[in-house]
Amino acid sequence: MNNQITKAKKIFNKNHGILRTCRAIELGIHPRTLYSMEKKNIIEKMSLGVWRLIDHIPENLDLVTVALAIPKGVICLISALSYYDLTTQIPRKIDIALLRNSKKPTLNYPPIRILYFSKKMFEIGIKKYKIDNVEIKIFSREKTIVDCFRLRNKIGLDVAIEALKFYLRDDKSNIKHLLHLAKHCRIFNIIKPYIEGIVHE
Repeated sequence: MNNQITKAKKIFNKNHGILRTCRAIELGIHPRTLYSMEKKNIIEKMSLGVWRLIDHIPENLDLVTVALAIPKGVICLISALSYYDLTTQIPRKIDIALLRNSKKPTLNYPPIRILYFSKKMFEIGIKKYKIDNVEIKIFSREKTIVDCFRLRNKIGLDVAIEALKFYLRDDKSNIKHLLHLAKHCRIFNIIKPYIEGIVHE
């Protein structure tokens, strides 16, 4: 293994095994080295411009890949519910929100479902987490539940109600904040009866 590849592997390892092409070049890895590493099955292309060391599998690989490939996107709906353990559903695709009129991203893997949000719906309730040193943007628990009721025709009302039940039974639930977001997203009158019904069960 030549010195350039050895150096590149060390850089990948310092970055938890995943790099975007532009970041790899900034850190001193020549594009030719990346393609050479790919041919030698040292790294693989996860999506356009995202590389991963084959012997490194990060926690939440799909979320990390999507976050790197679509940095302006925000994890939402069932994928966000799954991250917060607010659902029994197993996401078949990564749900990701983009600002309306954004260019549609191209991603080979993992499978994604793009949802376009208005500026008012997109810019509220975004949380940032670090997974394997990669910043992941996910809507907050409260915003996710509000979105699930707002987009109940896409995911099913039963999924939204189940998530609300899990949320309200958690000691960290904040009904006041949940209702504030519901008002902001204009679904206050829709979600309030469900909250009252679950609280008084």
